[in-house]
Amino acid sequence: MRYKKDIQRYKEYSKSSALLLVLTQQGLWALFVYRFFNAIYRSTMPKIVKAPLLVIGVFFQKWIEVITGITLPYAATIGEGLYIGHYSGIIISPETVIGKHCNISQGVTIGVSGRGAHRGVPTIGNRVYMAAGAVIAGGINVGDAAVIGANSLVITDVKEGTTVMGVPAKMVSAKDSKDYI
Repeated sequence: MRYKKDIQRYKEYSKSSALLLVLTQQGLWALFVYRFFNAIYRSTMPKIVKAPLLVIGVFFQKWIEVITGITLPYAATIGEGLYIGHYSGIIISPETVIGKHCNISQGVTIGVSGRGAHRGVPTIGNRVYMAAGAVIAGGINVGDAAVIGANSLVITDVKEGTTVMGVPAKMVSAKDSKDYI
């Protein structure tokens, strides 16, 4: 069901058929493998069945990583309707949480950083736009409808409905992601 929502987002942007999108969009390939093995990972099936399937999942994820440059670990939590605008150089930590209907551009890294109580991975809200080259790191929260500017380093919380950019990222606008999503 979530994969159908992913395909729907791609259809909204390209006006192409689902079949053409599934055959040509590397982001959808990565999402398919992620969704399939994430369902197994979150299932209640016995460990004796689940463990070998997840080992197979790691091989599929590595294969997708090699051909697309997109790392979507099955342990991450990714809401429905994710849109990966351009493939390559996308790295997401296994503990990351990403909300519904987000956009990720090429070169985005979402990962572990910080020290002590601030160490962790980001939680990304719904309808967040992450522009090319953005790095979002540490135990931070990115609010709903936020915009992360290109090549920004986000290491502190981002308020809902704001635009941040720079190194380190600072709020530059109270405009939300409506025009991007």
